[in-house]
Amino acid sequence: MLSLPPTVRVFIATGPADLRRSLDGLSALVREGMRGNPLSGHLFVFHNRRRDRAKVLYWDRSGLCLWYKRLEKGRFHSPDADEPSLEIDAVDLSLLLEGIDLAGAKRRKRFEPAPR
Repeated sequence: MLSLPPTVRVFIATGPADLRRSLDGLSALVREGMRGNPLSGHLFVFHNRRRDRAKVLYWDRSGLCLWYKRLEKGRFHSPDADEPSLEIDAVDLSLLLEGIDLAGAKRRKRFEPAPR
């Protein structure tokens, strides 16, 4: 399970990416395709066409880092959207990387403080 601070935002590319790209290539995809800043400290998630591989790009105050996961069986079930990227929370990222389909996940009501 990932342990991320609540200030970290997670953006997932909705379309497939060429995962042969490394740090600089994925950074360019963040800037141009997702209209984000790869040096923001947020996580940017990419998957291949078959959705059996995923890469997570992030900045950790001293350099770019890249996580890579390859499933030996099955696929990642990332959400589909018309936008080039979608924001999900850290819990959804953990579920996604574990192979759980977010569309079928049932959400229970939780406490939310009243806006001020």
